[in-house]
Parts: sequence; C-alpha cells; structure tokens
Amino acid sequence: MPRDRAAFAEFVAARSPALQRAAYLMVGDVGLAQDLVQEALTRTYVAWPRLRDPANAEAYTRKAITTTAITWFRRRSWTGERATGALPDRATNGHADTVVLRQSLMAALGQLPPRQRAVIVLRFYEDLTEHQTAAALGCAVGTVKSQTSAALVKLRALTGDDFDLNDLATGGVPA
Repeated sequence: MPRDRAAFAEFVAARSPALQRAAYLMVGDVGLAQDLVQEALTRTYVAWPRLRDPANAEAYTRKAITTTAITWFRRRSWTGERATGALPDRATNGHADTVVLRQSLMAALGQLPPRQRAVIVLRFYEDLTEHQTAAALGCAVGTVKSQTSAALVKLRALTGDDFDLNDLATGGVPA
C-alpha cells in the first residue's frame, strides 16, 4: 500500500500541537520535545502504509514518543546528564500562584523515573485509560497501576498533598 502523503500531512497538522505538549511533559524541555515529536513522526511516516486506519496513527505516534523518551532518559542517565528543575519564565496575566504551582509540579515531574513520568503524562494529561496507557507503553495494565501509584506517592512527597495534576493541562505548557 503506498503512502498517502496528503493524509499524513493532514494528521501532522491536526495533531502536532497535542503531541508536542505531551512530549514536553515527558521530557521537560521544549527543544528536546520537538526532537522527540520529529523522531516519532518519522517513525509514523515509515509505518503509515501499515496503519490501515489513520485513527491508529495517533496511538502509534504516542507510543513512539513514549518509548523514545524512555530510551533517551535511560541513555542520558547513563552518561550522567540531568535535566534542570527550572522552567523559563512566562507571562501569565497575573496568575503568579498558578505559575509557581505549575513550575513546582513540572520540577517534581522531572524528578520521576522515565516510565513513571510517562504513565503520569499519559494517564492524567492525555487522559488515557489504564488499558490505553499499557498499550502505549507496551506493558501490562498492572504495571501501569503500580507505576501510577508509585509516581503519585513520589509527587506528593515532592510537592505536598495539595497538588493537582490538572495544573499540567491548564496553560503554561508550550504548544
């Protein structure tokens, strides 16, 4: 089956902002997130003839983003690199408390291991079910549950009990 370049271009135009936001939440760096999305879209383009239904393209791309991010984090931790905990300042129309809360949540999210971070992003930001998250990560539903539980415990320890994961989805995340 030949590649339908127009359909792929339409998919990229429609879904890139959402994919970019998810990638940013997984890696915590705008430039790295752009590279991650580009890598995932390249893999999606190669697989495009096999996807049969363009509706499968987003799930395929999301899985490519997730697995690539985990691989990159493993490589980075092996070489000793660490992400910074600070986000660049952004104008927020006077919502300083929201910005501080979001920045502390992003910093805490950056301290999670790659799989836990991916689970949190997929479950709470992308609003995927446990089964969809398991499919995106290529693991069992029980693994998603245990990774989610461990990640939430760690996030609460890092940020206090008054954090809200919905703060990730309410502005402040680059498109």
